[in-house]
Amino acid sequence: MAFSMLDFVGSQISLRCAHNRGMAKFHFVNDGANQSSKLELPKNGPASGRLLFCKRECIDFEERTSANEVRKEIERCYELIQKLGRGVVYLGSSRMGPDHPHYVQAMELGREIASLLDCTSWTGAGPGLMDAVTKGALEAGKLVGGFKISREAGEWTATNFHPYLPSETYLTCRFFSARKHGLVDAAVRNTAADRTAVVALPGGIGTLDEMFEVLTLIQLERIGSKLPVPFLLMNYDSFYSKLLGFLDDCEDWGTVSKGEVASLWKVCNDNSEALEYLEKFYN
Repeated sequence: MAFSMLDFVGSQISLRCAHNRGMAKFHFVNDGANQSSKLELPKNGPASGRLLFCKRECIDFEERTSANEVRKEIERCYELIQKLGRGVVYLGSSRMGPDHPHYVQAMELGREIASLLDCTSWTGAGPGLMDAVTKGALEAGKLVGGFKISREAGEWTATNFHPYLPSETYLTCRFFSARKHGLVDAAVRNTAADRTAVVALPGGIGTLDEMFEVLTLIQLERIGSKLPVPFLLMNYDSFYSKLLGFLDDCEDWGTVSKGEVASLWKVCNDNSEALEYLEKFYN
């Protein structure tokens, strides 16, 4: 169900439903400590559907169809990268908290890689394993940059603000496409002095989405890097073993070439294996 904003008067927003040209009115009530809202849909509207409003987040319904708005956000991502410098990009779950063993491993990895390569660490600036590597890199005294999205699958869904990173070191993206552009560009190597990498930690749907997008760009030589970018898949506790088995099956079916996937990344079972690989890669 799509809506466009027609006007804003006092505490009332008038919306038009794209499907049936009906009107909807959204009322805000603010009586001090308590805040509430009410959505009035037309009686002849769709039988089902929900309109979600996120507190503290201003939604402009026209922006998602504007290529210019997406372009401007991508430019802001590039500006932040130019400011903080390229480095190691971490992909990983937003759901694995400090009590998870992979959180501890990810924090140690972030600290050790930042010290080894002396580079900026880049994440999605969210909770979970992204938070772990952020803390690890900060412990090493190195720069951390992030491309936050206003909605994560973890606990930081109510605010666009990071709880402890300086505001000038991360960007809250409205568009996933812009965020992905930023995460890819942060790993690009255009000179021999660049120390970058992509590290895929255990994760769910979002991590897999980003991981395979980067892998595809490397496979097709479309990542925009003049020099090869190391890609590490952290297979903690055999987390990705079944996925690797599926990719082996893809080879048997002929959907990927023999040895093709293995040539695109380095599968690491622990942090020491990852550090040893990066040390050799960068001599």
